[in-house]
Amino acid sequence: MARRDEPPATTASPDAGAPHVRSDPVYVVKARLFRVLGHPVRIRILELLSEGERTVGDLQAELQVDSSGTSQHLATLRQQGVVESRRAGTSVYYRVRDPRVSQLLAVAKQILTSALSESHALLDELAEETPARSRRR
Repeated sequence: MARRDEPPATTASPDAGAPHVRSDPVYVVKARLFRVLGHPVRIRILELLSEGERTVGDLQAELQVDSSGTSQHLATLRQQGVVESRRAGTSVYYRVRDPRVSQLLAVAKQILTSALSESHALLDELAEETPARSRRR
């Protein structure tokens, strides 16, 4: 039985000799990382931590999420090794463990911006065509 956080192994393959990609450990680990990154609150936490170290209280105030929600998201990110923490007195500070996570978020933003720009340009073209076509009828 597959664990809840693992995709099930492929049962049928067009090529019987092909490896089962979905059960390959490398792809399972990658899928887990992207699943952890697949929540809007976690993305915002990582964006904030990309600016520098923050306490749980700082993150709560910025996110407007209760302490248990913030702590759960941070625990998930920490378990995956995306963030790390340190205690100073009564405060716990979090930071992005690997700066490439910030680069990944920046690249994702560039990809989305590009796709949205293309969609916007297409919508503009469609909007320009609509009146011309309606006048011809």
